[in-house]
Amino acid sequence: MPSSSLRLLADLVLLLHLGIVLFVVGGLVLIVAGNALRWSWVNAPAFRFAHLAAIVYVVAQQWLGAVCPLTTLENWLRTQAGESGYAGGFVEHWVQWLLFYDAPGWVFTLVYTAFGLAVAAVWIAFPPRRGPRLRGG
Repeated sequence: MPSSSLRLLADLVLLLHLGIVLFVVGGLVLIVAGNALRWSWVNAPAFRFAHLAAIVYVVAQQWLGAVCPLTTLENWLRTQAGESGYAGGFVEHWVQWLLFYDAPGWVFTLVYTAFGLAVAAVWIAFPPRRGPRLRGG
């Protein structure tokens, strides 16, 4: 496969990674705001279980010391394309700036765990529901 195709695939993996991060972080914001604004769709079981599964996976992966498979795949694609690390084009430069920080591993474990606990608290405060929420209940 040509190196330009591998770089494109690596960029797509990076954008997918960003999309998942936005889903996890933005999903929590939407759930809280949506309940305040009485949007019933934010409590749809499919949305809520997908959101919960995503953060549980992230927290478990961090506690187990595992590397994200998307990061592994992206780095492998970049290596296959003849690149090293994250130096490269516009897409990877800015998306990586948003996603990756230089900090000790325990900082990420603490942040991901705290965020996971926030998701659990919101789950309890606003449990998933089928259909529109009834007034007064």
